[in-house]
Amino acid sequence: MTGRLENLLGALVVAVSDSLSSAVETAAGHPGALGAGLAVLAQEPGLGIEQLRRPLGRTQSATVRVVDQLVAEGHARRQPGRDRRSVAVVLTDQGIAAAAQVLETRSRVLRDAVAVLDASERRALMAALEKVLAAITTDAEHAERICRLCDVGACPLRNCPVERAGGEPRGDDRPEPRPIPGRAQQR
Repeated sequence: MTGRLENLLGALVVAVSDSLSSAVETAAGHPGALGAGLAVLAQEPGLGIEQLRRPLGRTQSATVRVVDQLVAEGHARRQPGRDRRSVAVVLTDQGIAAAAQVLETRSRVLRDAVAVLDASERRALMAALEKVLAAITTDAEHAERICRLCDVGACPLRNCPVERAGGEPRGDDRPEPRPIPGRAQQR
């Protein structure tokens, strides 16, 4: 039936997105971009406002408000960046713990979503998702937004179809993403 696949995909995307958004907002204790901000900063410590703005898909001023909130709650601190004009944002121990909770919550929602699949179905879905994600990624900034809640330990850059499809290698101004300390890594 024409359109059925697309309809089913649309329903799945909405259902998983709603569950994921709700769970991440609950884990972060706030609606909006705070959970994604925690996840990004935990895996890419020391980003500046502009570097953080891209994966969050926010304006510069909205990103400053996210950072202000993280700092006010003791999750992050500002420190001098690479030059005198820039500021780097790093998570505190409390922020790292909150980020780990956000990423574990995200992982649980997604594990639950695919729990009904057997090993062969999982492999087929993974191959299909890699192909679709690579095809829909438009550029490096879009890749950053798509992967803002990804666990880089489970999908390192060299294996990420989104990062490869983004077409722009990660610049020297951004640190290599790293897994969150204290989290068991999946392979």
